[in-house]
Amino acid sequence: MYKRWGRGPVAHEVLGFLFAAYLRFVRRANRFVQEPADLDEFLARQTPFIVAMWHGQHLMIPYARTKSIARIAALTSRSRDAGPQAVALRHLGIMPVRGSGGKPGQVRQKGGAAALLRLKRELDDGATVALTADVSKRPRVAGLGIVTLAKLSGRPIAPTAVVTSRRFDFDSWDRASIGKPFGRGAIVVGDFIGVPADADDAALEVARRTVQAGLDEVHRRAYALVGACDPGAGLRPV
Repeated sequence: MYKRWGRGPVAHEVLGFLFAAYLRFVRRANRFVQEPADLDEFLARQTPFIVAMWHGQHLMIPYARTKSIARIAALTSRSRDAGPQAVALRHLGIMPVRGSGGKPGQVRQKGGAAALLRLKRELDDGATVALTADVSKRPRVAGLGIVTLAKLSGRPIAPTAVVTSRRFDFDSWDRASIGKPFGRGAIVVGDFIGVPADADDAALEVARRTVQAGLDEVHRRAYALVGACDPGAGLRPV
C-alpha cells in the first residue's frame, strides 16, 4: 500500500513541494559566485535561449535563473519517478514539459518529438527553455535533440553548470548531484552556440560536438571554483 501511495499524484505533490522548499533553502544557504560576473546582462542579450545541462546536474540548474529570464520551461522525463521533480519545478516557477528522448526508434513512444515541438513553441513565445543534452544511459554524450531544437527555433544554446562544494553525489549512471547547505556554490555559463537554420547533418554533428565540449568546460570550471573535481568526468563511453 505504501509503495502504491508513494507513486500516486498526492505523494508527488507533497514530495515535489518539499523538494522545492529544500532547493530554495540550499540556494539561500550557500555563497554563490558566477561566471561571467555580469551574468544577468550576459543572458539578457540572448533571451530567450536554450539552457543545456548534463543529466544528473538538472536538479541544480534552477539556481542559474536570473532576473532577465521572466519565463522558463524545462524538459522533464515522463517516467513516474520524475513526477515529484515536475511538481518541484512548478513550485519554483518553471513550467515542466514532459517527454524523453530515449534510444533511436523510441523517441515518439516516449513523447520526445512532441516535447521538442512544445519547447519550440515556448521559445517562439519568448520563454527560455532548459533540457539535458545527453540522453538516458549515455552520460556526457550530447545528442542531436538539443541542436535540432536550436536549428528549428533559431535560438542559441547556453552550456550551463551549477555546483556546490557540499553536496550529495549519487552512484547513478549519470552521477547525479544535489547541493547541501552552508557551503560555496558556482554558476558558470559558457559561450552561446548557434545552429544555422540550413544546417545539414554534418553541421549538426559539429554543433553537437561543440555543445558537448562546452558542457565539459563549464562543469570543469564550476567544480574548480568550489575546490572540487567533477564526479561525472570520465563517464563518457570510449
